[in-house]
Amino acid sequence: MAGKPPAGDPVQDAPDVTAPQHAAAGLPAIGHTLRIAQQQMGVRRTALTLLKVNQKDGFDCPGCAWPEPDKRHRAEFCENGAKAVAEEATLRRVTPEFFARHPVSDLAARSGYWLGQQGRLTQPMYLPEGADHYEPVPWERAFDIIAEELRRLDSPDEAVFYTSGRTSNEAAFLYQLFARELGTNNLPDCSNMCHESSGSALTETLGVGKGSVLLEDLYRADLIIVAGQNPGTNHPRMLSALEKAKANGAKIVTVNPLPEAGLERFKNPQTARGLAGSGTPLTDLFLQIRLGGDQALFRALNRLLLETDGAVDTEFVAQHTHGFEEFAETARATDWDEVLRATGLDRQRIEQLHDMVLSARSIVVCWAMGLTQHKHAVPTIREVVNFLLLRGNIGRPGAGVCPVRGHSNVQGDRTMGIFERPAPAFLDALEKEFGFAPPREHGLDVVRSIRALRDGTAKVFFAMGGNFVSATPDTEVTEAAMRRARLTVHVSTKLNRSHVITGARALILPTLGRTEKDVQATGEQFVTVEDSMGMVHASRGGLAPASAQLLSEPAIICRLARAALGPDSVVPWAEFETDYDLVRDRISRVVPGFEDFNTKVRRPGGFTLPHAPRDNRRFPTATGKANFTAAPVEYPQVPEGRLLLQTLRSHDQYNTTIYGLDDRYRGIRGGRRVILLHPEDAHAHGLAEGAYTDLVSEWSDGVERRAEGFRVVHYPTTRGCAAAYYPETNVLVPLDHTADTSNTPASKSVVIRLEATRDQNHLPTAAPDA
Repeated sequence: MAGKPPAGDPVQDAPDVTAPQHAAAGLPAIGHTLRIAQQQMGVRRTALTLLKVNQKDGFDCPGCAWPEPDKRHRAEFCENGAKAVAEEATLRRVTPEFFARHPVSDLAARSGYWLGQQGRLTQPMYLPEGADHYEPVPWERAFDIIAEELRRLDSPDEAVFYTSGRTSNEAAFLYQLFARELGTNNLPDCSNMCHESSGSALTETLGVGKGSVLLEDLYRADLIIVAGQNPGTNHPRMLSALEKAKANGAKIVTVNPLPEAGLERFKNPQTARGLAGSGTPLTDLFLQIRLGGDQALFRALNRLLLETDGAVDTEFVAQHTHGFEEFAETARATDWDEVLRATGLDRQRIEQLHDMVLSARSIVVCWAMGLTQHKHAVPTIREVVNFLLLRGNIGRPGAGVCPVRGHSNVQGDRTMGIFERPAPAFLDALEKEFGFAPPREHGLDVVRSIRALRDGTAKVFFAMGGNFVSATPDTEVTEAAMRRARLTVHVSTKLNRSHVITGARALILPTLGRTEKDVQATGEQFVTVEDSMGMVHASRGGLAPASAQLLSEPAIICRLARAALGPDSVVPWAEFETDYDLVRDRISRVVPGFEDFNTKVRRPGGFTLPHAPRDNRRFPTATGKANFTAAPVEYPQVPEGRLLLQTLRSHDQYNTTIYGLDDRYRGIRGGRRVILLHPEDAHAHGLAEGAYTDLVSEWSDGVERRAEGFRVVHYPTTRGCAAAYYPETNVLVPLDHTADTSNTPASKSVVIRLEATRDQNHLPTAAPDA
């Protein structure tokens, strides 16, 4: 029955395994979508809600940040987007009675899946020091508790203000404004864990840390390279764009350590061919690369281009770029034996890609975490830029860089100032607009925040959304660090593990979701978001709030600011809470590209932010041109008898939110503690299909990090490379194993060894009924 959560915590460690699939979506996706939605929302609510997802008069999907086309389908959502909506619009509720029944010690023993399935939070909850039960607390008392703790700090820099990508532009702007008026730039966010490497590389080379393409550029491309990305699970609506590109004549190359069903064949559930036919084959060339070999692949391509007469756009290079000679000298010296070791590919396959490049005038390169979460992620993405610059594939229709952002509005949050290292120009604009001097010293990113909490130099942790404990690396270190805090606060819609790994005191502040109406003193409000391609548009919820006790994110921030900053604050917080137009007016005077914000965002579909390299081939870098870069080829080194592990999502998952226990495209049902191994690697370790093993990561600090009891699945991965789901394997990622420059956790290249399962009775039994 809709609205009823699962009774017990299911066993997750003994899945059924069948052969992986070779096509994505189609009728099974529709069936799964409707089943999940109706379980959470019921039939009528499902129809009313899903038909408003990603519509111009509706609300932005709370899942991924893939953009919407101008002409939209009536069902402009994907399977995983529908799951995200269903979990937010669920009829299930977590009330004070739930917390009275379940002590924190009990909840801490539950799985993240079980916690999330309990439903929407309904009232502010407080965990006093020494207590084992959350108890209801009035909103005003909750704000007073936070304000009192902030005032106790020796410095504002002892507080950390984390942001999840789902936060709206208006809330993000207010959040950073509060932190900076308080006196700190400690504004870590989920970008630190995903596309920070992209932003670092693109800012250095092109002058703008965002992608340079629009959706129409994909439709106009001759060649699309999709590297280190699985859109069939993580950005399913991207498959529709790739299908349209194919229909227009584009070739698609996939570069990935795993074959993924969505990039093999797409059965578009919005077309007759997709529902009843065989669908559309997408990939023309699949390069099954070794983990971390992407920089070497693009370096080899660049050498081949330099050695081919007429392949380089010499006019573009001369007019718009800097550093070509040093780059070319380095690229021409590329060692082919090293390239083949790094990539695991044979030279013929790389030359086949080179031939496809020569046949294409306009090229787009798309990527995601498979490129950004390595130690050498920034040089890898810089090499992608080198590749595009060589043939003038920046600032031309159908060409450019396309880092595919994961979470809805994670890019908008950064645009609004959620950044621990803000640009001086942004701080100058804030000071001019609001009349206070924001701090100039750089703050803490995610990894540095964990260290500060661990070391006791940070004492208050405030999270605007997200599930910080489950999203971050080195789980045992992170959880111990959080427990050292004096106060942890989470603004959330649903229960997650971060609520049960607390500081001495803890607060849960329940907030409105994207699907819900937001009514303030001046009337019904809307918020705005920025998609992965720099389009800004409105989002309007239509459902009644899950509880009368919920506050919007802007209201929470404004009330907290009034409590913490007091009457001397120079910011009109009370006015901002009542009318979000007033917030947008201020944004329009602070953030470039948002001039006349309130007018432009009311146009159907919103507006496009300027992007100088795309719009006029102007590059706001230190040299005033696009920068070629030269760097040594890097790739992970793996000792004999060890494997290279990447963490990844299942198909029933979005970031740390677990919708179910299946990964049907990979043939896994009813469990998550699995490790995908090439059959020859498994045999070399004496592991039959269905055996169990412990995963032990190896790092220079000598600390043993172990994940116990993983079922072995023989799978067509690249030799020497393995894969397993996070957050279960985050425990294996050392806190200090990060990308150079960006400091992003290197979760896609963890050296592990396999050991016999230490606890033969590791498989749990189902928890008692809730």
